[in-house]
Amino acid sequence: MDYLLLVINPGSTSTKVAIFINDKLIQEQVLKHEVADLKPFPKIVDQLEFRKQIIIDFLAEHRYSVENIDVFVGRGGMLKSLKQNGTFRITENMVTDLRQAKYGQHASNLGAILAYELARPYNRPAFTVNPVSVDEMNDIARVSGLKGIERSSIFHALNHKAIARRHAKAVGKEYDELTLIIAHLGGGISVALHEKGRVVDVNNALGGDGPFSPERTGSLPTYPLIDLCFSGKYTQEQVKKMLVGGGGLVSYLGTANGIEIDKRVKSGDLEADFYMRAMAYNVIKEIGSLYFAAGANVDAVILTGGLARNEFFVQLIKDKIQPIKPVVVYPGEDEMRALAEGALRVLAQEEKLQVYE
Repeated sequence: MDYLLLVINPGSTSTKVAIFINDKLIQEQVLKHEVADLKPFPKIVDQLEFRKQIIIDFLAEHRYSVENIDVFVGRGGMLKSLKQNGTFRITENMVTDLRQAKYGQHASNLGAILAYELARPYNRPAFTVNPVSVDEMNDIARVSGLKGIERSSIFHALNHKAIARRHAKAVGKEYDELTLIIAHLGGGISVALHEKGRVVDVNNALGGDGPFSPERTGSLPTYPLIDLCFSGKYTQEQVKKMLVGGGGLVSYLGTANGIEIDKRVKSGDLEADFYMRAMAYNVIKEIGSLYFAAGANVDAVILTGGLARNEFFVQLIKDKIQPIKPVVVYPGEDEMRALAEGALRVLAQEEKLQVYE
């Protein structure tokens, strides 16, 4: 049976939309939103009707209507800890948690809500695939060093799982036969240990720990951070914005734009060169720690995400890792296809549909 799928992936100032017939991409577009257009909406969820109408207009422009769509797929947002990976049916409970931002504010929260709202009048299925809160961590990996605070799993689960499957297929194996270290290198950086189909350890890539990234601080020295928080100079919200959005390369170079920074490096900007090397060094340390945590029993180290297109940055990592293990690069993040494929696996009964309790 052929399925017509609409895939929705909201970002802070854009909404990516794509139309698939089964796994064949028919149309894909990034619908940009001007800052002025979003300004009237105090909360992310208040943008719902605005973005919904833009999606409806996109469909009309390409001679489709909402009622033509068989399956709706939205990117998952900030949800409670999910002990299973895979494809989830979007339910009223899930939508309520996302509307209330019960587990955090993020533009991706709108993905599942939009898919649900568009599907409901026509009684069509709406799915989300591997939200950021997929949590398969081993208990020992949760221990932080302070009782009452646990390390948590917030990472680029959608791309991690899609790339792991893609690599397994490329080497003629099943995902659950492999042990992989995958580093997603983007605006945020998440480095995970995949053991036999489970992400057993990963840094919290959103306001948590791990390497610094173009716009996030990652792990910070504890005492100086405490001093900053209690200095009286900043509110709690201002500190959070420093850590996520204003940290990493933004704090050092004033920008997170990879193309701009790459041009600066190539033009001989020593400051840009230094901080790119420092970021690579942080990623190498994270990969190394997971390598030995896995008992040095790793099939491959994989680099993915937007920064995996930066040859200078990738080579810095390869130079240190490749003498020990092969480094495989899958540049970019094909999230739209990953969302579509997750839904199709469930529809083909190749994978069990997960339930959001």
